[in-house]
Amino acid sequence: MDRQSKMTMNNAKNNRAAWLRGGDAECDAPPKPVKRPRRLVLLGAPGSGKGTQAELLVRNLGGCHLSTGDIFRTASCSEDKVASPAVREALDAMAKGELVRDETVLDMVRERAACLRCGGGVLLDGFPRTVAQADALADFLIQQNLRLDAVINFELPIDTIVRRLGGRRTCSDCRAVFHTESHPPREEGVCDHCGGALLQRDDDRPEAVLVRMAAYERETAPLIEYYRRRGLLLNVSADGSPETVCERAVRLLEADGAV
Repeated sequence: MDRQSKMTMNNAKNNRAAWLRGGDAECDAPPKPVKRPRRLVLLGAPGSGKGTQAELLVRNLGGCHLSTGDIFRTASCSEDKVASPAVREALDAMAKGELVRDETVLDMVRERAACLRCGGGVLLDGFPRTVAQADALADFLIQQNLRLDAVINFELPIDTIVRRLGGRRTCSDCRAVFHTESHPPREEGVCDHCGGALLQRDDDRPEAVLVRMAAYERETAPLIEYYRRRGLLLNVSADGSPETVCERAVRLLEADGAV
């Protein structure tokens, strides 16, 4: 059995419960330890396909996709509303339209230190977002006797991002996502799965995308330079099919010695 098949089997049932719920939660099927678990940070603008690439990299390399956004979504949708102090503080700030403090986000990650020590490796997505968070993460990893192997930055031209996001349509009922060019529904404007109406989100309109990209550039440019200076940054073109982009990323990791 090849590496990809093994890793797919190892991770097929991993529900990341420890990461999503924190506290005493345990994953039903944590990744099996490997000789050299990889710890990666993923960067990429909205529309770059970073989420899809995270899934593909997990299938190819093993480990867990640890997304801070998933923690927020899980806590927000939980019926029992059980959340750690740091997550509650972050949700309260978001509900008020305020920025979540760097220290709050770091506390949320600290509560999940066991996940960062996962013997199968991790892919951090959504954290760090600022240089201050990157500094704090570096200090915390040193305390845990860990280190980052690489930071993958998925790059895509702004006009391609506008086209990708501008063509996205979301079902008003089941939230399934389609695309007018790359993944159109069988019937225009109608969800294949439940028959609900397909709508364009306000933040996917071209003018909104440009505003989001400007904010991303302001926020992320210093972080990209931060990791470049430390010799950890690997820029990967996100143009092409998801499989092609993933192959590029894996080849760069192999050439860099991170695989």
